[in-house]
Amino acid sequence: MAQQNDTFKKVIAHAKEYGFVFPSSEIYDGLSAVYDYGQNGAALKNNIRAYWWQAMTQMNQNIVGIDAAIFMHPTTWKASGHVDAFNDPLIDNKDSKKRYRADVLVEDYVGKLDVKIEKEVKKAAKRFGDSFDKAQFLDTNPRVLKYKETGDAILKRLGKSLENEDLADVKALIEELEIACPESGSKNWTDVKQFNLMFGTQLGASAESAMDLYLRPETAQGIFVNFLNVQKTGRMKLPFGIAQTGKAFRNEIVARQFIFRMREFEQMEMQFFIPPGTQQHWYEHWKETRLKWHLALGLGEDNYRFHDHEKLAHYADAASDIEFKFPFGFKELEGIHSRTDFDLGSHEKFAGKKLQYFDPEQNKSYVPYVLETSVGLDRLFLAVFSNALQEETLEDGSSRTVLKLPAPLAPTKVAVLPLVKKDGLPEVARKIIEDLKWDMTTAYDEKDAVGRRYRRQDALGTPFCVTVDHQTLEDQTVTLRSRDSMEQERVSIAELRMRLSDQVSISSLLRSL
Repeated sequence: MAQQNDTFKKVIAHAKEYGFVFPSSEIYDGLSAVYDYGQNGAALKNNIRAYWWQAMTQMNQNIVGIDAAIFMHPTTWKASGHVDAFNDPLIDNKDSKKRYRADVLVEDYVGKLDVKIEKEVKKAAKRFGDSFDKAQFLDTNPRVLKYKETGDAILKRLGKSLENEDLADVKALIEELEIACPESGSKNWTDVKQFNLMFGTQLGASAESAMDLYLRPETAQGIFVNFLNVQKTGRMKLPFGIAQTGKAFRNEIVARQFIFRMREFEQMEMQFFIPPGTQQHWYEHWKETRLKWHLALGLGEDNYRFHDHEKLAHYADAASDIEFKFPFGFKELEGIHSRTDFDLGSHEKFAGKKLQYFDPEQNKSYVPYVLETSVGLDRLFLAVFSNALQEETLEDGSSRTVLKLPAPLAPTKVAVLPLVKKDGLPEVARKIIEDLKWDMTTAYDEKDAVGRRYRRQDALGTPFCVTVDHQTLEDQTVTLRSRDSMEQERVSIAELRMRLSDQVSISSLLRSL
């Protein structure tokens, strides 16, 4: 656990030092759980968003995108169930005066069991060497099976208690597991209470005439209320999807773990409208499709797993999370939910207007079912960034810090470096940038020795460096260096764009799907 904390601290420090993520309003000592994306963070975030958007809307003829407003009519949130049911279980420690989500305390306890399983796997792998069969070990080792059984039983009980709103049993579970306050070690807990997560605001010029509104806690409802607008104007036939990215706001009880859980965050959601009765097929389809999309980033198959929900939301008949192995353990990255006809049916009821689809094949109208995929952009940013940050020991005994971002997502694709700041080399370097900048983001760097510049670009995640030297003036070739392998080769300036374009474009990721 200490090693995990050290790794995570390095991630946070690197993100700030190299212009990826800053604490918001830092000159005023910051704002709890609110962060700003710096110049490199904004670029990385935009590239991740573009990969998602293009995979959804460009690669699928039956999925289109919209951009709905953050402010919505207040009845929207009554219809969606957020006013009555959008709560988290809150618990306070009487001694430390610290407040926690009760379910997260229990989930973190189970996470420690996962860490114990990993330790057993590492010990066994060391003992058996090349003959070690990890899958067989996980399925047969008595100690591992016991940890799994214990964790599954705890989560099952937690899910049932939350579903039944049995908050007394949630507290009883925390006490039985002897869960202590992470800050003080105290086990002196209050009762568990429900806490609504929506931020309230007002719309209007005066207090007397102002309308009470909420900042949207999710982007999905903007899709549902526009279902008929999109379906009719786009002449869409079932099945079809509507995608959207945008900000959402939740007054988290405990926002923590850097950008993993924030009060202002960004979602990438797609609602797929389907005929009733087909939801199981599409549920499995989108589970497989979304996992494949994540795996294309090359972050390691072992870092992903599915977690099927014990407790289903009030609108769902099936739900599963794609979890990722963050520095602090496996946590939810994306949700795939079969939402039935709850959303459109509820809005139809509250609005008093039909939200139905006329099916020409069945010659009847009905409220479509919905299959949702929802991924947190900030969480995906953290997954990509934390996985990419590595410390390497080189052959000569020296070390380097390298950010091995997937090349199509990197903020800067290629840095062009003149060997010295004279003899016409800077002019050639800038000419190369003028040629490449139409197809990829570039950077120019002439400060310090070229080795130090390589290290700086490694830490920034730049996948390629091009060095212009005196030989360039003779034969129009440059040194092309790869970030990951550190291999160097001479390449003609005329070939540069062709050599780099495919490797750094998002289309290279899309083709792998």
